[in-house]
Amino acid sequence: MWQPEPGWHPLPGGTGTSTVGVWRTVLGGRPVAVKRLARPTPGDPAELSEPGHFAYWRRSADVVISRLGLESTPGLRAPVLTSVEEDGEGITLVQDWVEDAANSGLFCAVALGRFAGAELGDHAWLARNQLRDRMVRVERRGGWPTLARTTVADVADHLWRRRTALLDELDELPQVAQHGDPAPVNLPGRHGDDVVAIDWSSVGHGAVGHDLGLFMLGAREEFEPLLDAYLLGLPAGLATRDQAAQGARVSAVLTALSRAEWALSRVAGGEGALAGKYRHPAVAPYLRSLQRQFPQIEALVG
Repeated sequence: MWQPEPGWHPLPGGTGTSTVGVWRTVLGGRPVAVKRLARPTPGDPAELSEPGHFAYWRRSADVVISRLGLESTPGLRAPVLTSVEEDGEGITLVQDWVEDAANSGLFCAVALGRFAGAELGDHAWLARNQLRDRMVRVERRGGWPTLARTTVADVADHLWRRRTALLDELDELPQVAQHGDPAPVNLPGRHGDDVVAIDWSSVGHGAVGHDLGLFMLGAREEFEPLLDAYLLGLPAGLATRDQAAQGARVSAVLTALSRAEWALSRVAGGEGALAGKYRHPAVAPYLRSLQRQFPQIEALVG
């Protein structure tokens, strides 16, 4: 059975459906991050074995094995050193440790726009329909029932009923390269004018602005400055301002509502009124993120 080496330092937030963990260590005098992926077993969700699904378990390894060239793509690039070691239980990825360069939100937004013009090819394992697949997960869990007990109940109900139409709108937008999980924590490094990004497990194609919408949820800057920066990096003629804005808006709003539902549902069963749990440390960050999207919610509802 695979085990991390003694002395490896575990990193927070490094576990997931297929991710056993992430550690920091030094190999051959070189600081590296080690990520362990577990091969799906009988009984695991079928989507883990679907190459085009955002949750496909081995995409991070396929990126390296295929020589996709992410270490030199415009805007966003992967760490230079990445190795893959596969065994019967899973895959071990080793990559250069990326130091935090304190990138600003606007710098990252420009980089996301530039990366949208990257050529990734048509590999079967590149993620597609990411937001639609995530909403299917939400549907399986019953939608947004906990939000129906909050002050955003009417808005949430309206947008839930419109979700299919909104997703169809995204399908009609220009489809571009996307990182897939561009949270600020995944965009730490810098190499010249490019951001050195980590966690490429959701890389693929999606609607223009989709990456920007996801990034907005954790960024300090407001929507308009981030959109302007994204458009500054977007290759000329790839999409209009309205198209990029709509892609970002739909992505941010549906994701923020789904995350708020998930956070609230975990504490809703305890004693006391639901409103009294809004400040719970496992809930408050998601509600603050949702509140920041109210102008974009109004734009979709209005």
